[in-house]
Amino acid sequence: MTPSVLFVCVHNAGRSQMAAALLHHHAEGAVQVRSAGSAPADSINPAVREVMDEIGIDLSREFPKPLTADAVESSDVVITMGCGDVCPVFPGTRYLDWQLEDPAGRTAAEIRPIRDDIDRRVRALLAELRSP
Repeated sequence: MTPSVLFVCVHNAGRSQMAAALLHHHAEGAVQVRSAGSAPADSINPAVREVMDEIGIDLSREFPKPLTADAVESSDVVITMGCGDVCPVFPGTRYLDWQLEDPAGRTAAEIRPIRDDIDRRVRALLAELRSP
């Protein structure tokens, strides 16, 4: 069975979008990946698009999506990134909270370290999901 991961942040315009795109890229179809926001923004942060484009990941077709109870309930792992207690909790779902700087209002140079931190965490998560 394919594991499913949901990344959640407040606006779904930065951290959760980067995490979802990185996991999707590294997992190569081995993981179902989604992202959502507790208060979705109108669009993805342009500087986030820029730093992801630098590493060959195109976010131009992505957009902020609202967090739904169905998305949480149907996920094996839910990773929150600064949305606090807004996430609904369901039995049998694994929850992780990644403390990450918010890229909102930051330059591309300030976002690159956040992207790289997320990439390290995503790779570790993927290794864990792949282990028997």
